[in-house]
Amino acid sequence: MSGERRLAIGSLVLRNPVLTASGTCGYGLELARYFDIAVLGGICTKGISLEPRAGNSPPRVCETPAGMLNSIGLANVGVEAFVAEKLPKLQAAGATVVANVLGTTPGEFERLARKLDGRPGLHALELNLSCPNVREGGLRLGTDPGRVREAVAAARGATTLPLIAKLSPETADIGALARAAAEGGADAVSVMNTIRGMAIDVRTRRPRLGNGMGGLSGPAIRPLAVRLVFEASRAVPIPVIGVGGVVRWEDAVEMMLAGATAVQVGTASFVHPRAPLDVLVGLDAYCKEQQITYADLVGAVCLD
Repeated sequence: MSGERRLAIGSLVLRNPVLTASGTCGYGLELARYFDIAVLGGICTKGISLEPRAGNSPPRVCETPAGMLNSIGLANVGVEAFVAEKLPKLQAAGATVVANVLGTTPGEFERLARKLDGRPGLHALELNLSCPNVREGGLRLGTDPGRVREAVAAARGATTLPLIAKLSPETADIGALARAAAEGGADAVSVMNTIRGMAIDVRTRRPRLGNGMGGLSGPAIRPLAVRLVFEASRAVPIPVIGVGGVVRWEDAVEMMLAGATAVQVGTASFVHPRAPLDVLVGLDAYCKEQQITYADLVGAVCLD
C-alpha cells in the first residue's frame, strides 16, 4: 500500500503514524498501565547517554499558559542500564522502540550508536541534537548545520539502525539543518525540540526553574512546530516527524497536512496518559470518515 511506503523510516515500517515524544513518559513502560503501548507507531524513550546522569537541580518543571517549561537536564540511567533493564521489558511489551540518544560530540553519538546497534527489541535511534536545557553540547551542536551533519554521519557509520535526527527550532533556517541531517545519513528528521523559555516567580523574584531557563512545550508551541514541519518537509526528501503541541487528533492531522509523515505526542501525556492512544483513535476515525489513507494527508495542505 502507498500508505505503508510513506510510513517507512529507513528499513522500519511504522504500523501507524503516532509515536510518543522523548522525555515525556520515561522509557515508555510508564504508559503500559494505561493502554497497550504496542499499538502505537513507536515509543521514543527518554534521552540515553553513555553514562548515567543525575539531571538539573529542582524545581525541574513549571506550568505556563498553554504549556509547560521543563529543565530535567536529561537525567537517565545510562546506556548500559538501559540495555540491561529497560529494553528487555519494552521488547516483552511488543513495543516498537526508538531509543533517543544524546551526546555532546560526534564521537559520543558514534559510541552510543555502536553500543546499541543490533540490540534485540530496538528498532531505531533518535539523535537528540538540540536539548535546550543542559549547559554542555545541546544547542551549540544542534544549530550548526556542519556539526549536525558530522554528528549524524558519526552515528551512521556505527549502526545499521534507522536514524532520526531531532532538530532545534532555534534556527533561522530549519531547511539547512534538515538538509545537513539528510546529508549525514539520517533516515528522517523530527521537528521540533522544545524552545528555550523562562518563568519568574513575582513573589520571590526568582526563576521558577532551578536551572533558570527550560524547554517550552505544549500547545503554546504548536503553530511554530507546524510552520517548521512545513518548511523542513519541503527542504528534504526524507520523512519529517512532527513534534510540538500535539494534544488532539486534529493536531496530528494539521501536522501531517503541513508535511509530517508521523507525529509524536508528548506534553499531553502529563495531563492525560492515554493521549497518544486517543490521538491515534481519532486520526483513524477521521481517515475512515474521509476515506483516505495516512499517506493522503502528508503535505496535502491547500495553498491556492
